[in-house]
Amino acid sequence: MRAVVQRVAEAAVAVAGTEVGRIGQGLLVYLGVGQGDDQAAVDYLATKVANLRIFEDDRKAMNRSLLDLKGEALVVSQFTLFGDCRKGRRPSFNEAMGPEPAAKLVEKFVDSLRQQGLVVATGQFGAFMEVRSNNSGPVTILLDSSKLF
Repeated sequence: MRAVVQRVAEAAVAVAGTEVGRIGQGLLVYLGVGQGDDQAAVDYLATKVANLRIFEDDRKAMNRSLLDLKGEALVVSQFTLFGDCRKGRRPSFNEAMGPEPAAKLVEKFVDSLRQQGLVVATGQFGAFMEVRSNNSGPVTILLDSSKLF
């Protein structure tokens, strides 16, 4: 699994002009599922996202996690995180997991965040989505479960 995690003051996602998810202060998580990803990848990445210390403490040091902050998460599925641009000019998405099993793992990721006590909003899997965010910092972190455990 791959995630692009952005610290935000607020974020929202819409499908066909209708807002389907909104959060206040927290993390916007673009999540891609790759071939071979499984429950272990879900558990590891969800724990990493929830505990990633990228929010400032009283001394302005990045020392607080989403759990510490009691912040929110907006999870937006994005298979394009597995785009391979090494050959040619059009990305290959062969490393992305197929839609049906990927949707299940995205839902398990969301469930894992919720089980850790977080408020989680989502986009709509497979839909064309419009995402708006107010990036705070900016702080953007790239995570890849194959490189993390």
